[in-house]
Amino acid sequence: MKSRSRQLQEHLSRLGLRMTGERRAILARAISFPGHFTAEELARELSRGRPPVSRPTVYRAIPLLVEAGIIRRVAFTDRHSHYEAVKPRSHHEHLICLECGKIIEFFRPLLEKELLAACRRHRFRPGGHKVEVTGRCRDCRKKKGPAE
Repeated sequence: MKSRSRQLQEHLSRLGLRMTGERRAILARAISFPGHFTAEELARELSRGRPPVSRPTVYRAIPLLVEAGIIRRVAFTDRHSHYEAVKPRSHHEHLICLECGKIIEFFRPLLEKELLAACRRHRFRPGGHKVEVTGRCRDCRKKKGPAE
């Protein structure tokens, strides 16, 4: 399997772009981020780096990382996209709290089997899938009281 740096470098080359020091820093932080992150969170962390990376540079680099298959957009909440690093054999689904923005990952083999069975029944060749369930997490429901 090729390195993430090589993966991005090949993608940039196809687009006629260079692998810069800033892009390397953005790549390194994006793939090491623990869990999900927003563009703003990534930009904030990189602005404190040595050397600092500007916010516009981070925002321009995110679509390149998505196109290269290095990170993926996993949820859109509170008018913000959330991303995560793409990892081999790490497929999972998401529960998204509409109140606090918490994203809970889960994996259910039975759900995966059912989705594949539906594809077979309809003679549909899947290229991937994403399940996002929105609602309110336990903590937010507790804050509203027992009636919720």
